[in-house]
Amino acid sequence: MHTALVVLTEESADEQLLAAAKRYATGTDTELLVCTFVDRQEYQREARTDARDGNQVSTLEMIESDAEAEAESVASQAFEGTDISYTALGAAGELPERIIELANERDCDHVFVTGRNRSPTGKALFGDVAQTVLLRFDGATTVTTK
Repeated sequence: MHTALVVLTEESADEQLLAAAKRYATGTDTELLVCTFVDRQEYQREARTDARDGNQVSTLEMIESDAEAEAESVASQAFEGTDISYTALGAAGELPERIIELANERDCDHVFVTGRNRSPTGKALFGDVAQTVLLRFDGATTVTTK
């Protein structure tokens, strides 16, 4: 059985990304790992704001747990009524390194990630995350655009 990582971030176009992963998994007996990733800079910024405002600061475990719950919600809705096998995950860290690390830890053969839109001249504009995953991941990569 094959395994593919579906990368959800705040910047991702979840619908298109999940549709592409769904088409792929349907025809290839692939288990999908649907993971919401939270960038380290983002959660550190939120922690500083919470601390300054006197609110409880979320731990890394809390952030990853919330991200996993979000991934489960998105995946269950996207794959409702199908027999696609998936696991929801939440991960936090330095992107895109954390994405590649998780894909390698889970022996993924494929990664689905969202890139930026095309330029007015039609050239693909890869964001730092999509471009780095495409260049550094040792497996197939599907990049959808917003």
